[in-house]
Amino acid sequence: MTANLEVRDGVGTILLDRPPMNALDVATQDRLRELAEEATRRDDVRAVVLYGGEKVFAAGADIKEMQAMDHPAMVVRSKALQDSFTAVARIPKPVVAAVTGYALGGGCELALCADFRIAGDNAKLGQPEILLGLIPGAGGTQRLARLIGPSRAKDLIFTGRHVRAEEALAIGLVDRVVPAAEVYEQAHAWAAKLAKGPALALRAAKEAIDAGLETDIDTGLTIERNWFAGLFATEDRERGMRSFAEEGPGKAKFL
Repeated sequence: MTANLEVRDGVGTILLDRPPMNALDVATQDRLRELAEEATRRDDVRAVVLYGGEKVFAAGADIKEMQAMDHPAMVVRSKALQDSFTAVARIPKPVVAAVTGYALGGGCELALCADFRIAGDNAKLGQPEILLGLIPGAGGTQRLARLIGPSRAKDLIFTGRHVRAEEALAIGLVDRVVPAAEVYEQAHAWAAKLAKGPALALRAAKEAIDAGLETDIDTGLTIERNWFAGLFATEDRERGMRSFAEEGPGKAKFL
């Protein structure tokens, strides 16, 4: 297997396992889609960590494999590539990327699919496709611009330069920088905390934010209103409000 799903304490870790650099070949791309769909289905997975191991997150596409593809082949493959990453981005549960070492090209695009990114102090991120005469093809031109703004995204994509952890933090590409040895531990702790929260409300919050970013403010407010009202039909809402009234804020325990 090029990747697998390990579950502990309500957290499903999608672990890339294609040494030495976790190059994202076709088999790994397809496997990521399968694991994202599995994490979505499983009730025992309430949050997800994306992890490439202690040394590297993912150093990008398998260039030798890609070099062998002509235009007709890539017309077909590019849709499957994007679908794999979109499946990760649309996991309806909190997702954190635990980034160590290189997260370049497809590796950076995979990290962009997460809701939160914790990077080791040894991390280097970037979209170097321009150096191959290409542009990002797994969502980089879209997700990166939405995350850090169009000017900063163009800087990284036009130049293909690598960004070290501290600069990535400064521009909003990652959300926290920690010692490399602590990346997975902290990512898992963040996910485990959210795994104890109200699953339907977390799903609603994620989908409302993500869908709202793709539309105008009035449509976004309608999406929010519909989710907000719908949650009044859930047991989690009853449990949370009852606990607040009887015990005070922040003490509810959700199933």
